Amino acid sequence: MEHPDTPLQAIEARIAKACKIARRETGSVELIAISKTHGSDAILPLLEQGHRSFGENRVQEALDKWPALRERFPDTKLHMVGQLQSNKAGDAVALFDAIHSLDRASLLKALAKEMDRQDRRVPCFVQVDIGEEPQKGGCPVAELPAFLAKVRDADIPLAGLMAVPPADIEPAPFFAFLAKLARDNGVPEEPLGLSMGMSGDFETAIMTGATHIRVGSALFGARG
Repeated sequence: MEHPDTPLQAIEARIAKACKIARRETGSVELIAISKTHGSDAILPLLEQGHRSFGENRVQEALDKWPALRERFPDTKLHMVGQLQSNKAGDAVALFDAIHSLDRASLLKALAKEMDRQDRRVPCFVQVDIGEEPQKGGCPVAELPAFLAKVRDADIPLAGLMAVPPADIEPAPFFAFLAKLARDNGVPEEPLGLSMGMSGDFETAIMTGATHIRVGSALFGARG
């Protein structure tokens, strides 16, 4: 049996295998290549292999790298996956195609204002603090229904829920809990949008319903 030639092919093969076991279509999972801290020289090989979905943690870093890359690959989809400061909402709305870290009222207000001003509706995942770890950000579970109502009232496209489970603990129960929260809150109705799973646990996330997985080190190696 031949081994995949590149890290991207290896990850795609693992996604396909996990989807087969879970009886899901491979196309139901979007692989977001987390390119934070990596320069254009590391990103270009994936673009040249045809990959078009990338994630960044910081607005300024994305602004430094991606305008030039998008001139060459204009169909690239860029995800904001890190904590977002309200004063960066304008740049985020202009640059990103999806935001995975909407978690508080002040950010909601800033994003809604910028989406109206720029006439650009950017789909957002609501980040949930499923592990009760405030340092990671995320809407507290108890406040989620009320916060989702505010998101809908603000006319922000609701892409789904996002979470990062606690480190060094079996992630499956946390992923299953996020999926249950999504179903219970109709987020969205069909299909459920679930941004969960990273390099070390994305197969488990796929088994529990992830629609977007965020893979960095398994594609790029150690951070730059």
